[in-house]
Amino acid sequence: MGVLSVVLSGGAGSRLWPVSRSTLPKPFLKLGGATLLQQAIERGQACGTGDLLVVTSKDHLFLTKDVLRQMADPPETTFMLEPKGRNTGPAIAIAALQCQRQFGGSTAMLVLSADHLVPDVEAFVASASEAIRLAETGALVVFGVNPTGPDTGFGYIEVKHVSRDSQRVERFVEKPDLETAQQYLATGRYYWNSGMFCFTADSMIAALEAHAPQVLKAARHALDSSKAEGQMVNFDLHAFGLQPDISIDYAVMEHSRNVHVVPAKFGWSDVGSWPAVAKAHPSDASGNTMPANVVAMDTTGTHVHVDSHGPKLVATLGVHDLVIVDTPDALLVAHKDSAQKVKTIVEALKVRKHETVDLPAVVHRPWGTYASLKEEEGYKVKRITVKPGEALSLQYHHQRAEHWVVVQGTALVQVGDAEHETLPGQYRYIPLKEKHRLTNVGKDELVLIEVQCGDYLGEDDIVRLADTYGRA
Repeated sequence: MGVLSVVLSGGAGSRLWPVSRSTLPKPFLKLGGATLLQQAIERGQACGTGDLLVVTSKDHLFLTKDVLRQMADPPETTFMLEPKGRNTGPAIAIAALQCQRQFGGSTAMLVLSADHLVPDVEAFVASASEAIRLAETGALVVFGVNPTGPDTGFGYIEVKHVSRDSQRVERFVEKPDLETAQQYLATGRYYWNSGMFCFTADSMIAALEAHAPQVLKAARHALDSSKAEGQMVNFDLHAFGLQPDISIDYAVMEHSRNVHVVPAKFGWSDVGSWPAVAKAHPSDASGNTMPANVVAMDTTGTHVHVDSHGPKLVATLGVHDLVIVDTPDALLVAHKDSAQKVKTIVEALKVRKHETVDLPAVVHRPWGTYASLKEEEGYKVKRITVKPGEALSLQYHHQRAEHWVVVQGTALVQVGDAEHETLPGQYRYIPLKEKHRLTNVGKDELVLIEVQCGDYLGEDDIVRLADTYGRA
């Protein structure tokens, strides 16, 4: 009877805008030197799990693979690639069915979120070991967190009395209002619902059959119509979309009488807001969390995040309890009391169709990255990086010419039918409407500066003739 790590890696993390964007969401945010996704994978490994199953967006596959490549000992991984988001109910149903087929129904599934922060891995392993033991008896297990305040952002779990021991759950309660949350805390009978679970594949499938047969049926149909390509499971968009948008709590946990809670004997944060990020950093004597090079005068309780293409001085004066997040293309200044409402800014930007909702200042692609350094009428300057052995698509542009200067690495530049090896300090010109391609033929990262000139400089002025990543 083995243990499988199942990491759910979805959601935009819009309350962490402008760092979190839809194409680079919260699981890929670095805290403590590693992404939250990597930390989740390593927590599972610390519990003695063997293989890994990741449920993620098809668009985030290359980012997830990049995280695994950077790990010293990456696990053997199966990727369940969602063509669209469908909540935790369908995600866990599909994962349980896949686990049953691939590893056997008695396998215990340790279900972790890709965007949680758990600093004490040793303490987590102790709680997870208890959860795995209970799961192997047939129980559905949820990790409960002792509330530190009447937070309205979490679901709650009611038990007979909060203790250090695992026990049967009395009921699940959705996110309450403030007055209700205060009442819950006063009773001493409630945990926060962490959204982390443990159960065998057979137990979850049986629970779905009993309490949410429509979810299970739709998940079976989606999995049966999927196509496995190596480690990747790709779903038919129509079949996948027939699944109901429902959480596992609504679908199963609230109805089952066989749910046990294991108290989390470890620090935990869902990193769901900028104040939560601030709490994950050490503070100075004034309660500030900020880089050492920030000049802070008459400033207390303030969190500063700076992400710049180059050196930038940030200074604060006479401010208190603020969140200041500075990125190359967006600046957020908010009071900590309003930080949960950052999502409303993102919704407003969606209405405006503003690109900062989707694209970060440094845009990640399967071949590397690009960042816009300067743009005015008639020209744009970009910094482009290409991974060793990777190549951009063979393409041309209707409305712009391009100038490329290599500053690091070795490039093979195709212009028309001619190919030119291009070294640092050397330059290539790409005329309007001329087909061209950029390939990194060196062992190190390739870096170049691109200057675009033309009447229109939008990203949609690309005609792909051939592409390694299937985008042509």
